[in-house]
Amino acid sequence: MLPNIVLASSSKYRKMLMERLGLSFVCVPPNISEIRKDRESADSLVRRLSEEKARALSKTYTENLIIGSDQVAVLNPAPLNTKKLSFPYASDPCFKRDVEFLCKPGTQEKATSQLKAQSGKRVTFLTGISVLNTTKNLIETDVIITDVIFRRLLETEITTYLQKELPYDCAGSFKAEGLGISLLDAVYSCDPTALIGLPLIRLSKMLRKNQLN
Repeated sequence: MLPNIVLASSSKYRKMLMERLGLSFVCVPPNISEIRKDRESADSLVRRLSEEKARALSKTYTENLIIGSDQVAVLNPAPLNTKKLSFPYASDPCFKRDVEFLCKPGTQEKATSQLKAQSGKRVTFLTGISVLNTTKNLIETDVIITDVIFRRLLETEITTYLQKELPYDCAGSFKAEGLGISLLDAVYSCDPTALIGLPLIRLSKMLRKNQLN
């Protein structure tokens, strides 16, 4: 019998992505603290939170595959030479403690400030993914890197975009699956769905390891 799947998330974006795999699953909020520890790196943060989200439901769902995921965005100060781009895409700042994190803005004012800061810059998204097999008590975790290059944005473009899409619940203040793609010059990733919030290519590989095709 194939194991039941639990997506440890209350995110409507992750739910929509998960539905693309055509698998039966349930969404359950993990209800954990997502506060960053003092000077915690972006990579360490998404790994920790992805695992904590999955483990938070393990006592209730004891014979299941539990999926945990988390994402952070950082304003990356390192130059990006697109002619010599190689995997992994993340530069050292993503693994250090002093990078500038881009949180969900919540308001138009904060979103405007974020997009102005990102204009003409490189932003690195780190998307953590964990699959916990509670039957075997085994967990696998990975982080998918996505580099986003913003084009230079006019203030009027930022205002118009925010009024149309209201991306105030999105880290970085834009939706790549919607009109936000028009704000970009380029996207570099091994898994395009990671930028939206759930890396389906990597997740599918993890599920196949647990005999779920």
